[in-house]
Amino acid sequence: MATPTSQVPPAQRPRRQRESGSGVNFGRVLKSEWIKVTTIPSTVILIATTVIVMVGIAALLAWQTTFLFDAQSNPEMAAQMQGAPDAAEISRDIPGSGLIFGQLLMASLAVVLIASEWGTGMIRSTMVAVPNRTSALLAKQLIMAVISFLVGAGSALIGYFIAQPILGSADLGFSLDADGALLHIINTGSVLALVSVFAMSVGTLIRNTAGGVVTSIGVLLVLPILVAIFGGSTEWVADAARFLPSSGGEQMVATTIQDGDFNQWQGALILGGWSLLLLAVSLVVTKKRDV
Repeated sequence: MATPTSQVPPAQRPRRQRESGSGVNFGRVLKSEWIKVTTIPSTVILIATTVIVMVGIAALLAWQTTFLFDAQSNPEMAAQMQGAPDAAEISRDIPGSGLIFGQLLMASLAVVLIASEWGTGMIRSTMVAVPNRTSALLAKQLIMAVISFLVGAGSALIGYFIAQPILGSADLGFSLDADGALLHIINTGSVLALVSVFAMSVGTLIRNTAGGVVTSIGVLLVLPILVAIFGGSTEWVADAARFLPSSGGEQMVATTIQDGDFNQWQGALILGGWSLLLLAVSLVVTKKRDV
């Protein structure tokens, strides 16, 4: 005689899954996004390339700075180099000197990771597996931000240790507890993390890899150059340029603050404000638009 099998009412299944630790939660979403990023060979290669490029630029700039210091130590040559930056001052900016290239590469990666899912239709599978669209997008953003921070801060720290022997040959070496040195290294990672949030939000809104990369790089790197070329003579344009995302990032990693410039924390508010604003807009738009 067959024994009837008791069926679990559908309404009770989600609750029992939560109690037993099964089902979808934010931790599992984070883990899945981490696997997506770290198991794609091209992504790992791009991250490694970013570290190599940033460290290499720091080493090259350290080597160039020693030649500048030798030239400025010569009275005859120093007279011909009026207006050149002081070698001792710029030496502390060397660890994160590859930041501009780091922004280019990590912003492009952030756009590709999200826009490619929209372009290929894989985003539908993601949203089916994680019905809460906000959680899915926040997990992607958080994983990319953490990776970008580690790449930026790690590259700056490696660049510091590689640059010290080179700078030491010209008595330009400095310790990590020197004024602004450690904050410069940490904020190199913070800038890349905020830039990745900015770029991934752009990619989420545009849903196109090429368009997202061009827009992100245009705003972060090209727009400041255009403003400097065509708007430098206009006072209100110069004042407005101080609030661009790139300007905020520059102040975050500055080791010396000039009179009238924003400090590191004010720069963080500028870049962070742009990134969080775009993140909020991208979350709202994604919830309302069709996948």
